Amino acid sequence: MHHYLRLSFIVLFVITSCFCIYFIIKKRRNRKAPKLLSAEKYNSSMSEGMKEISSKDSFFNIWPYVSELKAAKILSKKIKESELVHKVYRNSTEDFEHILLATEKENHFVEVVVDRNKKKAMGYLFLDL
Repeated sequence: MHHYLRLSFIVLFVITSCFCIYFIIKKRRNRKAPKLLSAEKYNSSMSEGMKEISSKDSFFNIWPYVSELKAAKILSKKIKESELVHKVYRNSTEDFEHILLATEKENHFVEVVVDRNKKKAMGYLFLDL
């Protein structure tokens, strides 16, 4: 009787573990990757008079989004975080911020467009200057 009770607990533990592993894998697969912006969405966030602001004046916490970009291999993990933010621009209506992130190539950037009203990143775009 004692062995059957022990065996039933072991079986219950294995089944519960399998369910947990299944749901963890399912959650990771459903995780949304950063979105590449279309030209229309990018142009809608632009306006005349884009002004450069200090990265300290930007309200958006870029680092969780940068982690997503690195996980999706859009940004290199080799770049130091202190050198990552190149410039930050805000449009004249102050609805959007454009954050230029440095890449390993010179004059190549990943631009993250942030919607200030929704307080979230709209997506990213590659820039060749």
